[in-house]
Amino acid sequence: MSFSCLVDAKAELGECPVWSVREQALYWVNIKGQAIHRYDPGTGQTAVMPVAEQIGCIGLAESGGFVAGMRSGLWRLDAHGKTLTKLADNPEDWTSSRFNDGRCDRAGRFWAGTLDEPKAGRNAHLYRYDARGLKAMGGDLLTSNGLAFSPDDRWLYHADTPAFTIYRYAFDRVSGTLGPREPWIRLPSQAADRARPDGAAVDAAGRYWTALYEGGRIQCYSPDAELLAEYSLPARCPTMIAFGGPRLTTLFVTTARAGRSPEELAVFPESGGLFAMEIETPGLPEPLFAD
Repeated sequence: MSFSCLVDAKAELGECPVWSVREQALYWVNIKGQAIHRYDPGTGQTAVMPVAEQIGCIGLAESGGFVAGMRSGLWRLDAHGKTLTKLADNPEDWTSSRFNDGRCDRAGRFWAGTLDEPKAGRNAHLYRYDARGLKAMGGDLLTSNGLAFSPDDRWLYHADTPAFTIYRYAFDRVSGTLGPREPWIRLPSQAADRARPDGAAVDAAGRYWTALYEGGRIQCYSPDAELLAEYSLPARCPTMIAFGGPRLTTLFVTTARAGRSPEELAVFPESGGLFAMEIETPGLPEPLFAD
């Protein structure tokens, strides 16, 4: 098994791939490029939809379009990326914070975390949004990332990228509440490549797949935090993973090229592209946002 580049998008900061079972297509964002991308594997066609500001994450909505975490807050967007309704303000300082990684849970809530851009004050948080509004569910973070749910909804997984740590929380699907934060996996902060956990996804067997930013590889962990496998790809900065395809056995990965050296880009010219690899164990259908 190996990764190949499907779309050489040259995205500054590709992120948040989300597979639409209904459309059999993949959506993903370019944060710095302020756009939502759509890729149709059946035809190979791509589309780019500009958005009004930096967009960190999206979820697919039951009634169509998206819920999106952007710099200014959470928004409902139509199917073309146009703003419809602001759901909640970013409660942090917009000049140094934006929404980053996020996804829906199986009760239709949207979970999204922020990024403390100076990476100095640990001012980022993990938030939950539902009909009751926006609520902070955890803080003391630099870069909220790696959000995923176990198949039985027993656990919410979550990473703080610059801390080289993946956490887990006991999760109550009915109430949407969390137990205490537990360190689950710690990556070596002194490794030569400084590989650290970015976006993630969980497969149908409960295995946690994480993209290692600056590590150039994807790792797969068992529910008991045992490293089962890792796969390299031709980009130093993978950012997030999604399962898709007709059987949910295509592993899609977004990547970044912003801030990379000319020497690195000469070796990895497809950085910023969308990559994919076929695997044996399928993923899980992405939950939809309950309007």
